[in-house]
Amino acid sequence: MADVKKSESPAAEASSEPSTAVQPSEPSEPSSATPDPSDPKAALAARMARFVALKTLAADARKANSHAVRDEERKKKTSAEELKKIHLRRDAAEIKLLKDSDPDFERKRAWDYTADEDAMWEKRQGKKARNKDNTAFTDFRAEANKTYKRQVKNIVKVDREEYIKQKAEKLEKQVRMGLLELVETEEGDVFTVREDGRIDEPVEEHYNFDHRPSKEAVDRLVKDLDRAEESRKKKRGEKEETGDVTYINAKNRQFNEKLARFYNRYTTSIRESFERGTAI
Repeated sequence: MADVKKSESPAAEASSEPSTAVQPSEPSEPSSATPDPSDPKAALAARMARFVALKTLAADARKANSHAVRDEERKKKTSAEELKKIHLRRDAAEIKLLKDSDPDFERKRAWDYTADEDAMWEKRQGKKARNKDNTAFTDFRAEANKTYKRQVKNIVKVDREEYIKQKAEKLEKQVRMGLLELVETEEGDVFTVREDGRIDEPVEEHYNFDHRPSKEAVDRLVKDLDRAEESRKKKRGEKEETGDVTYINAKNRQFNEKLARFYNRYTTSIRESFERGTAI
């Protein structure tokens, strides 16, 4: 029986092969995916379907690209912040280890600074402590003084190079006028000397009206005045005056608005009659 099955299987395979080979040769009906070129409506519909598919694909690509860019920017920002925190923690840990290992760490670290730098540091620390203690409200004069110092600090931007240039021009002018004495040392250093013995300091000129502020300084002053005006209006609750001013302060304006909400529907005709009579 096994031999018979073996002999019959090649015949069965041979009989099945012609049936599969004949199928592709038979004419097949045109599928719906391939439109008939002789039908213009079907060709147009196929092109429109392809166009819609391409538009959808482009929109998906743009959306995926924007998401990828946003994720990359967020990753960069997060990584930079995390890196900064890691550096700060590492520096604090290194300083703590050095302090624990060496009792003279602070004294040795001070060797890297000059006496002038140390004095400036102590002065800065004292100023910070005084400012920290002076945060509470004391009186209006002290509050005005703090505001004035803050405004001057924001307005005045010292340009050291310009200051040195103006000082050199002033010294040269006063040397020509005979107010200063020009001295040259054996090493070739040149400096000016005042009558009181001060070096490289111009003579104080009274009633000097030659100074003209720069355009940038004037713009900074105008911006600071506008900022102060906006802050004052915000504190008082004032708004932009778009119509007739019928109030004398913020409270009076609020009261007038409340009256208008309740009684405008009754008094509008009366007010218009009065206005017409006044116009006549």
